[in-house]
Amino acid sequence: MSEFTWAGRLLAIHITEQAAADMQELAEAKLIAGVGIEGDRYATGRGTYSKKPQPERQVTLIEVETLEAIERDHKITLPPHETRRNLLTRGVPLNHLVGRAFRVGEVELFGGRLNVPCVYLDKLLGKPLFGPLTNRSGLNCMITKGGVIRPGDAITPL
Repeated sequence: MSEFTWAGRLLAIHITEQAAADMQELAEAKLIAGVGIEGDRYATGRGTYSKKPQPERQVTLIEVETLEAIERDHKITLPPHETRRNLLTRGVPLNHLVGRAFRVGEVELFGGRLNVPCVYLDKLLGKPLFGPLTNRSGLNCMITKGGVIRPGDAITPL
């Protein structure tokens, strides 16, 4: 893949302490390398998929552009906290970041794999999202350098 230039922003941060619990928006979050977001279900081992650990589940991202497209094209409103993803971005080509390193504020992430939609989210929210989220359900990442992030932080390639 050829090199490309882009710059985006972190719009929101969400975590939850356990599977199926409501996501809470944070003004800032501490990301711990090799672990996850302090207080989040996957950092503490209480997530839906915690029994099947994978290093790229340390933090998940989704593009606000996806939420806007789902509303426009499918007339489904999906607020950021309902995506169950940790970080909401704007201007970040998430699908192109698999196998690539990038920075969110002072934190460094590595794109592990694309997030795959599942019927769990449809059942949890009572919304038909499996189809609309196919190929744009976000990015699962590993935290390679920890630190504190806040909404408004720049997101840039490394």
